[in-house]
Amino acid sequence: MSTELPTRSISVLIAALGGEGGGVMADWLVEAATQCGLPVQATSIPGVAQRTGATTYYLEIFPARRDTLGGREPVMSLTPNPGNVDIMISSEFMEAGRAMQNGYVSPDRTTLIASTHRIYSTGEKMQMGDGRFDSAKVYEAARQLARRAVLFDMREIAQANGTVINAVLFGAMAGSGALPLPRAACEAAIRSGGRGAEASLRGFAAGFDLASAAAKPAPATPDKPVLDVLALGEARLVDYQGPAYAKLYRERMQPFLGLDARLAEETGRHLALWMSFEDIIRVADLKTRAARFARVRKESRAGDNEPLVIVDYLKPGIEEFASLLPPALGRRLVDWAEKSGRMHAYNIGMHVRTTTVLGYLMVRSLAWLKPWRPHTYRYHVEQQHIDAWLGRIREAARRDTALALEIAECATLIKGYSDTHRRGMANFLALMDALVDNPATADPREQAAAIARARQAALADPEGKALSSTLGTPLANGKPVFWLAKSP
Repeated sequence: MSTELPTRSISVLIAALGGEGGGVMADWLVEAATQCGLPVQATSIPGVAQRTGATTYYLEIFPARRDTLGGREPVMSLTPNPGNVDIMISSEFMEAGRAMQNGYVSPDRTTLIASTHRIYSTGEKMQMGDGRFDSAKVYEAARQLARRAVLFDMREIAQANGTVINAVLFGAMAGSGALPLPRAACEAAIRSGGRGAEASLRGFAAGFDLASAAAKPAPATPDKPVLDVLALGEARLVDYQGPAYAKLYRERMQPFLGLDARLAEETGRHLALWMSFEDIIRVADLKTRAARFARVRKESRAGDNEPLVIVDYLKPGIEEFASLLPPALGRRLVDWAEKSGRMHAYNIGMHVRTTTVLGYLMVRSLAWLKPWRPHTYRYHVEQQHIDAWLGRIREAARRDTALALEIAECATLIKGYSDTHRRGMANFLALMDALVDNPATADPREQAAAIARARQAALADPEGKALSSTLGTPLANGKPVFWLAKSP
């Protein structure tokens, strides 16, 4: 019988976000290796807040029982080295991409185990348009760079089994065959953790079974079928205004269902977002939801018995007041404010403690105006713009799908409320007027390219200067300047 010992340890690098139990999973690995008599060492590097990075855990397991080493101890590293990682674990898909970018996944050595769900980073959410990173690029990189890739939505599996994603990741790791640890030892390590062990074992079993099944190729593209987009849009609009409003969304999308699939998907996505525009009623609703208070408590790490104070800053003015009036009255008030230069003259800055009874009721009372929304000036204006935008897309689709798609994408310019919404709408309307309603060319491809350039300019500079330069016309979307008489 051969007595030759392994020449190196098996290295495991775990990248997990806060609250996902990455540290617990590292402990399970240490416990399972210890039970099997294998030398093991673990270190961790804390991450940072606001979804800008993960906490990483690095382990090395020497795949030989300690009683066969004759008193010798293997020398293990405290930190991972690019090109020398055997198992790379990522609890979120873009963390897998970050690991590959940093060289921790290599085709001759690394088994990549990653959940394909997304938790968008701060950088992605800060973009004026769709700043999401293309997940298809991560799938393609995984095929090329990993020796074996085990990729599926582990968060969904965890939720279905009433546990945390770390249990599913641990199961996938064990099921991949890359660990020198039997399943029984891994399950025993979970049981030794005590509380929540049964749920964790269910998640572990599900992950183990999926990873140990016959290898399946990763999907070429994480597509969003049109029907899925419609379902998500309807759910959003039921929450926003009710079933009748969701029905209007479905009716507006009906003419697009027989057109190009991508055009239908993008139109449906942008339409759902635009129809759930952020007026003062929506903002008040979101600020006073129980889920928001629970999220803030979790993010601030306040205990259940610790006081939590949330101060919301509001600055309502003529525009917000007019938005709640009937269309005729609201239009008249806005016209007067614009002509007299008083649109921003009466804005009142307010600091409201929404964690107090009085502050909560003050803001919540605005959310209770939801049934009145369809009768407001703001609702009337938004629906007119939406119908005009949809008409432009349908007309363009008869000429060229790429042109229609560019017009649909222009809805990314409209977001937020107050000054942000005003600037975005001014940019949108200027672009529609110059390049869609009055194009300089009859060639649909040239027109589409011009719209794309203008849209990118508007997204790069929300103040409108870049768009103004691209269109060659000044935009009237700035704040007025008030001249005051000099005091005697």
